[in-house]
Amino acid sequence: MRTFTDLAELVAAKGEHLGYSDWLTVTQEAIDTFADATGDHQWIHVDREKAAAGPFGGTIAHGFLTLSLLSAFSPQVWKLEQAPTMAINYGLNRVRFLQPVRSGARVRDGIRLTDARETKNGMLLTFEHTVEIEGEERDALVAEGLSLIVP
Repeated sequence: MRTFTDLAELVAAKGEHLGYSDWLTVTQEAIDTFADATGDHQWIHVDREKAAAGPFGGTIAHGFLTLSLLSAFSPQVWKLEQAPTMAINYGLNRVRFLQPVRSGARVRDGIRLTDARETKNGMLLTFEHTVEIEGEERDALVAEGLSLIVP
């Protein structure tokens, strides 16, 4: 966990890799719950028997499930001691799903602060997220996350 005293100190870290989240096991229960929440019950996600004979050798997490984990990973990597009024998810750029995450796999997020720009509403930060799969050479996904920090 990298702790910054205030927003100015975080902005000064532009261009730096801030660290890695903890490893998280993507369970079949989490995949099934996500399928129920989104209505995406495609067999590659929820049908263990059919998926075992399929192209991935088992069920895989939804790409959007993996993407949604960024919200859980970020607070494990960095924080501000001087809490802002609000931190708002402003959006995503350049999202790419590079490799499926199999049920039972462990993933973590590496985060780099790539840009910080002042706006009329606060500081718009751009983070490069790289979600790795333990034991795999290829990453699961890469994405730019945008956060608006309102002081």
